[in-house]
Amino acid sequence: MKQEYDVLIVGGGMVGATVACALGGSDLKVALIEQSMPDAFASEQAHDLRVSALSIASQQILATVGAWDAVVAMRVCPFKRMRVWETAGDTEFNSDDIAFDELGFIVENRVTQLALLQRAQEFSNIDFLCPATIKTLNYSLGKGSVTLESGEVLSAKVLVGADGGQSRLRQTVGLGVTSWDYQQHAMVIYVETDYEQQDITWQRFVPTGPQAFLPLTGNYGSIVWYNTPDEVRRLKALDEAALLAELSDTFPECLGKINKILGVASFPLKRQHAQEYVKQGIALVGDAAHMINPLAGQGVNIGLLDAAMLAEVLIDTSQQGKNIADVSVLKRYERLRRNENLKMMTVMDLFYRTFSNKLLPIKFIRNLGLGLAERVTPLKNKVMRGAMGLEGRLPKLAKGESIIS
Repeated sequence: MKQEYDVLIVGGGMVGATVACALGGSDLKVALIEQSMPDAFASEQAHDLRVSALSIASQQILATVGAWDAVVAMRVCPFKRMRVWETAGDTEFNSDDIAFDELGFIVENRVTQLALLQRAQEFSNIDFLCPATIKTLNYSLGKGSVTLESGEVLSAKVLVGADGGQSRLRQTVGLGVTSWDYQQHAMVIYVETDYEQQDITWQRFVPTGPQAFLPLTGNYGSIVWYNTPDEVRRLKALDEAALLAELSDTFPECLGKINKILGVASFPLKRQHAQEYVKQGIALVGDAAHMINPLAGQGVNIGLLDAAMLAEVLIDTSQQGKNIADVSVLKRYERLRRNENLKMMTVMDLFYRTFSNKLLPIKFIRNLGLGLAERVTPLKNKVMRGAMGLEGRLPKLAKGESIIS
């Protein structure tokens, strides 16, 4: 059996599901393929280790496609302040200063994905295929198709690669990447503290890497501890009492006493960027197109901006009666997103290299920079707007505008 679609999205994670929802209600026939459905949510469950700091732009995208209410109905932790410091430099950002209620929202990745997949299934023009395992990906002469393990063949004018950093679709169609390792790991630790967390995230910079704390609902938080691979391995090998002692010695008292460690994971940090996002009938989004240093939690946010912009270009092209698979059309999406993503990646690299440098002149400059950010209001407000995803060329969905006329 063969099914034909206008757009076939490989990968139903947060970014792929956002592409689908953004195309929902349009004249395009869409298929979304995901290997397995995430576990259902229950309010009494512990928080997942994998969480993201969703920006205001991301929240607007989710709200405009109709998924945000489902996120809120499950679990979300808004924050309005962000504190950044290093020895002599210290600054605190507050959304009140730019007339916003929040700077962003800490949300478990599974919650965001579930809300989007639930919304995708409400659109009559979307076929959600899950569980579905891809047997082969086929691409030749600018045309792509997918054969599932079930034997079903799906063809589409446009295949969208939303299948992560090791994207099988990207490799199949021959889109190359430039990548390097940061020689640093991030350790994620889910903790219970003495009191309920405040409306603030904080990040401290030390030579071995940042130390971050993200608030979760209730008396819980997520610590992200960046360090050398050897040190992360040492910390992970400690028993709970010893690791608790290390955390208490390292993280400030303002977080409240850390009572319990409820979960630990770690992952290596890597930068990766596709040399091209598109070719005839192919478009990459999210981690399939770029992997960024997670220093400021912008990876998911720029992926959602990719999803919104690709959907906008595809719908706009379709409404004009033009071929959505044409490489010149898809290059428009690439032009609108690749440079924006590269700018964000470069800024994160600059932060990483500057704050991991032990040289005294560099330490002086970074402390001076934090001091200037604290005292110069226009600069401080611009930094906040950047963190909120409100700078640069934004897709319509990130501004709360419909893309279907």
